[in-house]
Amino acid sequence: MSKLTPTPGQTVGPFYGYALPYAKDRELLPPATPGSIRLQGTVYDGAGHTVPDAILEIWQADAEGKVPQHPGSLVRDGYTFTGFGRCAVGNTGVFTFTTVNPGPTAPGAAPFISVVVFARGLMNRLFTRVYLPENEDALANDPLLSALDPERRRTLIARREADGGLRWDIRLQGGDETVFLDFEAGSEGEGTAP
Repeated sequence: MSKLTPTPGQTVGPFYGYALPYAKDRELLPPATPGSIRLQGTVYDGAGHTVPDAILEIWQADAEGKVPQHPGSLVRDGYTFTGFGRCAVGNTGVFTFTTVNPGPTAPGAAPFISVVVFARGLMNRLFTRVYLPENEDALANDPLLSALDPERRRTLIARREADGGLRWDIRLQGGDETVFLDFEAGSEGEGTAP
């Protein structure tokens, strides 16, 4: 029997940018809907340069803290909040979602949005979270955040803008690298599965 030689791995991009976007993918609800906010930020590489060809996906609870169970996340009907969105960053590395402030999924829990990052040079997608900045008690009691050093913790907390929107930047490497989660049991990652 001949011995097979393993082939090298492939990165997750940037070729995916042509197949994954879909109409209104970044609008979890239409802009100007009562209660809608803008979640925006910039994706940076380890040298501090913007990444112009990343794609982000978000999943979140609605404003009441209920996780949507509606099918059809890829179809935007203008009425149904599915809790899922996808956004290709622009040439300047900027992403923007139209969504709502997620509510806590349990009493006293810190509201957050789950985020997945696909970008050139990554051998696998990256998982992280962005937390709302307001409820400091809930943030202090969150199992993930409380397990992190305060400097690392701040990479997961958005800033509230004057218009009510959220600003949160993603740094793929470097001194201010965003905390990324490892969901594989027994592997060595920065975070743990919630």
